[in-house]
Amino acid sequence: MRSFIGRDILSLKDWERAEYFRLFEVCDELAPHARNRRNTDLLANKTLLTAFYQPSTRTRLSTEAAMHRLGGHVLGFSDAKMTRAGDFYQESIKDTVHMLEYYGDVIAMRHYQEGAPHEAAKWASVPIINCGDGWGEHPTQVLTDLYTIWKEKGTIDGLHFMCIGDGRMRTMHTIAHAMTQFDVEATFIFPPEMSFSEEFKKGLVERNLRFRDMGSSAEAIADADVIYMEPVVQADYTQSRVEASEDKGLTPPEYRVTRDLLRDKAKPDSIILHSLPRMDELPADVDYTRHARYWEEAFNGVVMRMGLLSLVLGAME
Repeated sequence: MRSFIGRDILSLKDWERAEYFRLFEVCDELAPHARNRRNTDLLANKTLLTAFYQPSTRTRLSTEAAMHRLGGHVLGFSDAKMTRAGDFYQESIKDTVHMLEYYGDVIAMRHYQEGAPHEAAKWASVPIINCGDGWGEHPTQVLTDLYTIWKEKGTIDGLHFMCIGDGRMRTMHTIAHAMTQFDVEATFIFPPEMSFSEEFKKGLVERNLRFRDMGSSAEAIADADVIYMEPVVQADYTQSRVEASEDKGLTPPEYRVTRDLLRDKAKPDSIILHSLPRMDELPADVDYTRHARYWEEAFNGVVMRMGLLSLVLGAME
């Protein structure tokens, strides 16, 4: 297994199976600090820099919370418009990162351009953590998802995933890459115009992922152990910011998961994950069913990022 020390976390496409379980072990070791709301001094001499060119609630704040729990320091920006990268000068990623690398020991970056964190990693002497790049990937979110599944189910192998929503989403790309390292099956339920490309599917076949496409949640949910959701009513992720419009549209019924559907057709012990925010695809009354696990994800997101930061910065090995 490769060392995590000094490593960029850009994609899960190149992760090996053993690396997931090592991260989960470290997360379990650090979880009591988060659960008891007590900080440790594990990274007391380290600084995290957050470079968020696109809005974020959960990813940015959970990453910062993780660093605080580890006793480290945090600085950065959450709006590119307030930097030289987002004003008249439109400073390049190369120039920006050459500056930022002197201000911190690790850079967590979200960007509306697919591949931007990969570009940053070419120029930075410190590790880059991809916190979402356009329609590309979102490794820290999917690591949180997988850790949540592992804690809730006691395994990942042997499970059937139902992935429903927008197949263009970075989380969908990343969970598909990750599933190739486990003994799982997947059902993808995406609107035709939001489906995986044939090239992407070919890559999954080459990595031996067993999957099928189906047309609605109602016809697939009975087989699902994990219901993995994203909205089909989406903002344009290639933009730095998209303001709300009066007519956002509604989610077609075949891409929704409701309380009635769960009661009538789902496995009694199936769980629902959603990275949030949600639209109308997941009604609020589902929150009060035994299937909901997206609030547990909030806690696990801090724990997982604690584990990742401690490994990348060499406090754990």
